[in-house]
Amino acid sequence: MPRLRTYFLICCAFALLLLPLLTACNAAPTTESPADREALIALYYSANGEEWDTPWQSGDPMSEWQGVTVDSNGRVVELDLGRNDLRGHLPPELGNLSHLKVLDLTGNQLSGKIPAELGNLANLEHLYLYHNQLRGEIPAELGNLANLGTLGLANNQLNGGIPAELGSLANLEGLLLGGNQLSGKIPAELGNLANLEGLYLESNRMSGEIPAELGNLANLEWLSLRDNRLSGKIPAELGNLANLETLDLVDNQLSGKIPAELGNLANLETLSIHQNQLNGEIPAELGNLANLETLSLASNKLSGDIPAKLGNLANLTGLSLAINQLSGKIPAELGNLTNLRRLSLRDNQLSGKIPAELGNLANLAELYLYGNQLNGEIPAEFGNMKSLVKLEIDENLLSECIPRSLENKLDDSKFDGLPYCFE
Repeated sequence: MPRLRTYFLICCAFALLLLPLLTACNAAPTTESPADREALIALYYSANGEEWDTPWQSGDPMSEWQGVTVDSNGRVVELDLGRNDLRGHLPPELGNLSHLKVLDLTGNQLSGKIPAELGNLANLEHLYLYHNQLRGEIPAELGNLANLGTLGLANNQLNGGIPAELGSLANLEGLLLGGNQLSGKIPAELGNLANLEGLYLESNRMSGEIPAELGNLANLEWLSLRDNRLSGKIPAELGNLANLETLDLVDNQLSGKIPAELGNLANLETLSIHQNQLNGEIPAELGNLANLETLSLASNKLSGDIPAKLGNLANLTGLSLAINQLSGKIPAELGNLTNLRRLSLRDNQLSGKIPAELGNLANLAELYLYGNQLNGEIPAEFGNMKSLVKLEIDENLLSECIPRSLENKLDDSKFDGLPYCFE
């Protein structure tokens, strides 16, 4: 009997130890927020929820709904319904999701306006509405989102101006507004975004000058303003962007000279400013861009010589100076660009002989020299270009034969029917 009593006491004690654990396992789930549930239901009905790829079941808790993440208090902190066939519009009730940190509705067919009420989402860190059919203006109220790190509204049908209030987003790292119908000037207030790393305004209808204040964006790595209607000069202040890796100003109406200060951009990898109305000489300071991989200045009104210092760009893979008014000789120093794959100097006023040093470009696949005033012979050293598949050098004053070193080497070239030279 004593042993039985001892065993009984041990079992009771063990049961008492397990009781809290068993109680926790059988406890009722965390209470949901009625306001959050109401906001999600409003989205469900306004965005054609029954036709979603993964519709919600009304009897299930929010935590089990596809794309919904709740915290330990049952509050919605993330809503990810990207590419879920949402159609319709965004309801203003989304502004009641007061604990929301991430809203991702990318790649749907949402239309209508962006609700101003989204400016109430004080805890929001990322707003992704890319690739929809949203219309109307960007609400100025989005400038209230003090914790926002990314604002992605690209590839919609938004119009009107960029609200100056967005310059208040002190924590913003990415501002992506490309592929819309935005117009007006770029707000100078965007220069206040001290933490901004990427500014994408390409493929809109922005006009006016590039604000010099953008030169204050010390952390900026990517600046894309291509395919707009921007005019005036390129601000010299852009040369202050020490962390910039890509500067894309293609297809605007920019004029004046290329600022020599761009040669200070030590981390720059891509400089694309073709299809503008830039004039004057190419700054020799661009030869200081040791990390540059792509330099495209084509389709402008640039004049003068090609700077020999461009031969210092050891990492360059693409160099296009075509369709300008450049004159003088082709610098022999370009033969130092051993990583170059494409070189286009066509449709200029270049003269003199083609440098034999270009034959050192073993990785060059495409070489365009036509439409100049080059004379003399085609260098036999071109036969050393092991990767060359396209050579276009017609419309020059070259001698009337092609070096035998190029025979059977090129797949698609223009020689005006010239014969091969006898050797």
